Amino acid sequence: MSQSENQQVQATEFNENDVADYLAKNPDFFMRHKPLLEVMSVPHETGRAISLIERQTSLLRDRNQKLTIHLSDLIDIARHNDSQFEKTKRMVLALLDSATLDDVAVALEESLCRDFYGDETSLVLFSDNPLNVNNLKILPRDTAGVIEPLMKTNMPTCGQLSLIENRFLFEDDAVKVQSAAVIPLVKGETIGLLAIGSYDPYYFQSSQGTLFLSYVGEVLSRVASRIVHEEQV
Repeated sequence: MSQSENQQVQATEFNENDVADYLAKNPDFFMRHKPLLEVMSVPHETGRAISLIERQTSLLRDRNQKLTIHLSDLIDIARHNDSQFEKTKRMVLALLDSATLDDVAVALEESLCRDFYGDETSLVLFSDNPLNVNNLKILPRDTAGVIEPLMKTNMPTCGQLSLIENRFLFEDDAVKVQSAAVIPLVKGETIGLLAIGSYDPYYFQSSQGTLFLSYVGEVLSRVASRIVHEEQV
């Protein structure tokens, strides 16, 4: 054994002896530090039989570990929800501050692509009257036959779109969009839709929840309807 290894063994033995001496002089130590008992492993020699006390201690230790993991998961979920709330609040405030439809389109693109990691956005509004816009599509309602299936339920749709739906919504960028979320905009009637595209084929899936998307649709429907009405007056 080398000198360094010998010194390490001696240090370990010295430390353990110190601990043993301290516990001998302080027999009530574990009464004053009960949480230590939950993480200690103290075999109870009973031959082949399992001590009831040992079994209970093991079960309590396992339960404590599960509760600790569950609490950690709850904290992670709370942090995620708090982050989502802050991002959503920023987007809603930006939409409420929008004075024009182009402002709306820019606010959506900045929020959905920066904060919510979308790769493409497309905002389509239906109107038979011309509107002065640059960053979104204004189309007559009767030209929406291609995307009619995406609007008939008035509920968000997530997953992979057909080639023709992708081209209608994302035009030149359609070839890159592998999955999407499409949100009908409804204010008495369907006034348009918002599409969020991702280059990841699994980013948007049909099984995912749509509560957040529905909320975005409700806010956007009211803001867009108000601005369209003001511009047509």
